[in-house]
Amino acid sequence: MTRIAALLALSLIGMTGFAQRPAANPQKPNVVLIMTDDVGYGDFGSYGAPDIRTPNIDRLAREGVRFTDFYASFQCTPTRASLITGRYQQRVKFERALGERDREAVLPLTGRSLPQLLKNNGYATALIGKWHLGWKPEFGPNAHGFDYFFGFLSGSTDYYRHVGADGRPDLFENGTPVEAPGYMTDLITARSIRFVEQNATRPFFLEVAYNAAHWPFQPPDHSSTASRNASSRGPNAFFQGPDDDPPATRADYAASLERPDQGVGQILQALEDRGLTRNTLVIFTNDNGGEWLSRNAPLFHRKGSLWEGGIRVPAILRWPGQLPAGRTTAQVGMTMDLTASILAATNTPVPADARLEGVNLLAILRGEAPLAERTLFWRLNAPARQQLAVRSGPWKLLVDGADLLLFDLSKDIGEKNDLAARRPDLVAQLRRRIQEWEKDVDSEAAALSQ
Repeated sequence: MTRIAALLALSLIGMTGFAQRPAANPQKPNVVLIMTDDVGYGDFGSYGAPDIRTPNIDRLAREGVRFTDFYASFQCTPTRASLITGRYQQRVKFERALGERDREAVLPLTGRSLPQLLKNNGYATALIGKWHLGWKPEFGPNAHGFDYFFGFLSGSTDYYRHVGADGRPDLFENGTPVEAPGYMTDLITARSIRFVEQNATRPFFLEVAYNAAHWPFQPPDHSSTASRNASSRGPNAFFQGPDDDPPATRADYAASLERPDQGVGQILQALEDRGLTRNTLVIFTNDNGGEWLSRNAPLFHRKGSLWEGGIRVPAILRWPGQLPAGRTTAQVGMTMDLTASILAATNTPVPADARLEGVNLLAILRGEAPLAERTLFWRLNAPARQQLAVRSGPWKLLVDGADLLLFDLSKDIGEKNDLAARRPDLVAQLRRRIQEWEKDVDSEAAALSQ
C-alpha cells in the first residue's frame, strides 16, 4: 500500500505540473517579434561579428533559419510602418524617420493593422519599446490594436532619463506618461517577460522593440551621468558623430548591443519556463542598416542610404518542430513579409481590403517550396540625398541622383562592380519598373489627402 500510495502521489504531482503548462495549440501559436535599432548587418556573431558577444541571438540562428538577403527600409519609421501595415510605407506617406517637425503626422487607422488582425483572432497583443509612428494618442499603439504598450513614442530616447531629444518626458504605459527608473533596455526586457508570464495560458503576440543600439550611445551599468554623452545639436540633440569631441566608441556601442542580447536570453528562458518554446514563433530582425559605429561588412555604406549597408538587415526565425534548425536561406525577404508570415502562422483571417504586399515565407523556410524570385522597391527622398532602388532576382538598380548603377548581388554583395555599361537593356527595364511602382504607391498616397 505504501508503494502504491507513493506512485499515486508521484502521478498526481506529474499531472499537476502538466496542468500548469498550457497545451500547445498549433492553430494559434504565440509570436515574439524582437527588433533592434540601427544595428549593422555584421554586428552579430552569427553574421560574422568578431568583437560583440551575442550568444542568445546566435542561439536563435542555431535553432532556426537565418536569412542572408533580408531587407528593411533605410530608416526606422518607414520600416515600422511597413511592418504594421504589411505594405509599402509610401502608401501611408511614412517615407522617412519622424522628427520634431512631424508632431501632427499620424498613421491612418484602418482596422487592418497586424496587431489589430491578431487581436481580432483572439490574441493578446503588446508592443514594448519603440513606437516612432506618431505622437497623437488617438493614433497610438493602442488605437492600432495593441492591448498593451510600454515604451516611448520618439525615434530616440535617453536610456537613463527617458526623455526625447527635445527634453520632454517620453515614457508611456498605454496612453499615460509614467516614470520607471532603470536602463531602457532592461525596462523593455522586464516588461516583455511580465507580458509572457501574464498571458502564458492564451495565444499572444509580443513585439519587443529595443532602441539599442541607436544613439545616444549610452552603455549600461553606468550612472545617469552617462547622459552627458549626448551632444547638443538642436532637434537632433542625441545625435553623435565621429566628429564629436570626444567621439563615442565602438566599445560603448558593443556594450549597448550586448544588453538586448542578454534580454533575448531572458525572454527565451521565460518561454522555456512556461513550456511555451515549441508553440512560439520567435523572430529577430533589425529596422535598418547600422550607424557609423556599426559593422555593416561585407556591405557598403550605412543607415540613411539605399546601398546594401543601409537596407539589408539580419533576420532569424525560430519555431521548433515547424521550421528547421541551423539552416541558412538565401531567400530574398522584406519586413512586410514578416507581417504576412505571422498572419499565416497564426491562422489569422486577413480581409481582402488589407491588400497585403508581403509574402508568407514559411513554406520556403520549411523546404516545402523552392526559393521565390522577388522584386522589391525602395525610395529615399530627402534634401541631402535622393535615391531609388529596385532588386529583382540577383539584380539591383540604384538610382543615386542622376547616376544609374547596376549590380549583380549574387556575385557582388559589396556593390563594387557597376555593370550598367554592360547591361543598358536591364537598366532601362528596371528603371521602368521603378517608375511604374512610384506611380502606383503615389496614387494611393494622394488619395489619403482627399
